[in-house]
Amino acid sequence: MSLQLEIITPDGSFYEGDVSSATLPGSLGAFQVLNNHAAIISSLAKGALSYVDEEGNHAIEIDGGVVEVLNNKITVLAESIL
Repeated sequence: MSLQLEIITPDGSFYEGDVSSATLPGSLGAFQVLNNHAAIISSLAKGALSYVDEEGNHAIEIDGGVVEVLNNKITVLAESIL
C-alpha cells in the first residue's frame, strides 16, 4: 500500500495510515482515490468516507470538509465525525 491517508477533525487526528484506496463524499458526488491519483483539492459533503487498509474495509460518516490529494497523500479536514 503506497497511499497515505490522514483524517483530521477540529478535535485532533482521527486516523493516519497506509491505505490502498479511499472513497470520499465530494460535493458534486462521491469519488475514489487510488495510487498515483492526480493532485486535487475538493470540498466534501456530509456522507460516507470509506477506505481499505491492511485490516480490511472501513467506513465512517463525516459532516463535510475539505480534501487534498498530493503525491500519494490524502489529507481530509473533516468538520466532524458523525
